[in-house]
Amino acid sequence: MRPRDPSEIFRSSSPLELFFDLIFAVSVSLASAQLVAAETHADIAGGLRAYLMVFFAVWWAWMNFTWFASAFDADDWLYRVLALTQMAGVVILAVGTTPAMADGNFHLIIAGYVVMRLALVVQWIRASRSHAGLRNTALSYAVGIAVVQVFWVCYPLAPAGWAVPVFLLLVALELLVPLIAERSGQTPWHPEHIADRYGCFTLIVLGESVLASTIAAANAVENANQLLQFSLLGVGGFILAAGLWWVYFSSNASAWLRRRRAPMIFGYGHYFVFAAAGAFSAGVKVLLDHEAGSSGLSSAAAVATLSIPVSVFLLGVWVLILRLCLRGAYKWLFPVGALLIGCAPLLAQLTPTAESDVQIAVISVLGAAAVMVLLVVLIEASGVREQEEPGTAPAAG
Repeated sequence: MRPRDPSEIFRSSSPLELFFDLIFAVSVSLASAQLVAAETHADIAGGLRAYLMVFFAVWWAWMNFTWFASAFDADDWLYRVLALTQMAGVVILAVGTTPAMADGNFHLIIAGYVVMRLALVVQWIRASRSHAGLRNTALSYAVGIAVVQVFWVCYPLAPAGWAVPVFLLLVALELLVPLIAERSGQTPWHPEHIADRYGCFTLIVLGESVLASTIAAANAVENANQLLQFSLLGVGGFILAAGLWWVYFSSNASAWLRRRRAPMIFGYGHYFVFAAAGAFSAGVKVLLDHEAGSSGLSSAAAVATLSIPVSVFLLGVWVLILRLCLRGAYKWLFPVGALLIGCAPLLAQLTPTAESDVQIAVISVLGAAAVMVLLVVLIEASGVREQEEPGTAPAAG
């Protein structure tokens, strides 16, 4: 298991990694479904708390596999077996998503983590024996992961009132492991490969929102009396999802990663981007349930479950990527537009023609979609997609 060449040309996601992503798609979908259930019953705070906790488990498992594979993907039979073992752990984690979010029971998620983490520890030990220069780094990862995993096994013993603080403490320990291990020597991760892997995960979570918008169109056909409302909400949801895709893939993140400056900020910061995308797909479903009369939320609150995640996603992409690429007024107009989308429910309530909850919801979603279109126009006008390197002028010709 020798390190991969970080300057390898045309390095992209392998079939094994794409298969791994499909397993994670199930976990994201189940977490999103539980968030929908909580928000529909007006338990927004409790649902978000549980969702963010479970989503960390999903995201962190994916991230650990991704960065290890970028540096040490040997693709031999043992590597594949250990990777498939990690996938089995993800399946267990996915099954545990529902009891964790509904009842606070993390036993199955922790069991899935044990399977995944033990397999990853074996991978790091293999890596330590294959390259003397990275032996200390690999062993630091192996020991750190194993020690923190012991604490996770003990997590269910924490008193009920201390569950969240203990969880946050363990999260901090997890995040410290790579920071400490990389000080012994940086692993040779591949910039283009990492950008491609993060792009794949973004597509997975955005796919959930496209599915929700498609369901809106199906509901419009089945509910002729609400044909216009469901159709408009479906169109607005699709425009927002398409805009999120456009914005995320508008710049060359790999060029910035190639400089190897603060890669952990890029990696860790994507937790908020991914979680917001998953919450957005849940918000689309919550809004559809509200329009069908099966939600205890007000129209403004239902729209907020959709618009605020979109705003968080856009601001996250701006902080991690676009802030380094945009110049002049474009750099600051973008976050202003992102904040306006988050305020969409308030803007609709100020509209004189919004006389009913249905009008408030439709005007809010269409207003947010209109701002998203303007942000896409801003992206195109700025010339970001023509830049060869972040922060450079567009290429001539």
